[in-house]
Amino acid sequence: MPTILTPAPAGAPGLSDKFGRQATDLRISLIDKCNLRCTYCMPADGLAWLPKSKLLTLEEITRIVRIGVRDLGIRELRLTGGEPLVRVDLAQIIAAVRAEFPELPISLTTNGVGLAKKAAALAEAGLSRINVSLDTLHAETFAMLTRRDHIDSVFEGIDAALAVGLAPVKINAVLMRGINDEQAPELLAWALERGLELRFIEQMPLDADHTWRKDNMVTAAQLRAYLEPHFILNPDTRPRDGAPAERFLVSTHEDPQTILGAVGIIASVSEPFCSDCRRTRITAEGKVMSCLFSREETDLSALLRDGSGDIDIAERWRAAMWGKPRAHGMDHVGLGSKDFVQSDRSMSAIGG
Repeated sequence: MPTILTPAPAGAPGLSDKFGRQATDLRISLIDKCNLRCTYCMPADGLAWLPKSKLLTLEEITRIVRIGVRDLGIRELRLTGGEPLVRVDLAQIIAAVRAEFPELPISLTTNGVGLAKKAAALAEAGLSRINVSLDTLHAETFAMLTRRDHIDSVFEGIDAALAVGLAPVKINAVLMRGINDEQAPELLAWALERGLELRFIEQMPLDADHTWRKDNMVTAAQLRAYLEPHFILNPDTRPRDGAPAERFLVSTHEDPQTILGAVGIIASVSEPFCSDCRRTRITAEGKVMSCLFSREETDLSALLRDGSGDIDIAERWRAAMWGKPRAHGMDHVGLGSKDFVQSDRSMSAIGG
């Protein structure tokens, strides 16, 4: 039974919700396919991929961005997947958006496999910066987590991104208890040495196998306990401004005054930031997900393909965001609480 949408009030600005938040950060998934099989995301055999006819086209993606930026207050764009590098027209999509919006920040989240061959073309097309997922520096651990042996390709991709100026290059890492959690200090030291900004992300209930348990995840507090014997973490005093990561300036106990770089911690589970969420997500087949954990979706693809005007699309999008839940797909925060129901979609099928 389709969700009945309540139209956003005429006076509500942009992509507002009833809790006073306004989405300004647009995340579009370009494809649901991925060339890794990360244990915290999808099953070993993969998922049933969308047929190409269901995926948003270059023109449809560009139109969504146009409506978002021109009419709804979107200020930045992130392209995600699945794995966006699998999309053959990725550079063309970036170039089309850049041609229309020369000042729009455009970022990409990727696992880095194959990035070395494409980094220059993406930079030339107009990509602003890049996030690369890397949970470990060790080939054996990488293979255990991703079920693939591609760590060297990821390292090469990071080097290529730095070489072509896709800065700041950020590294996203998920810690798994008993697998890579004790590697956190080593990973941070490696990132600081290379001028990369590492962001640790708490494991969330977005795995396709639905095996996530709150009592088995590595929390932000536990992560800080791993890091603090090796580093001093001073909270960044700049406003967070809706960013998902709490940012810390990093120095050593031997030289506390010298700032080596920064590290971010995204604590969606243990230290949620839902009250200042500013994100709106479009899945690869054109559905609005107002919350990463929402079980309700609003289709825009039908309007994109039936001749509807931009105003109709904008109003449906506004209605979808007006109905955004308070937190974690519910009326309260509580991933792992008794009333939390995990989405049928895994992270790969949603888009980060």
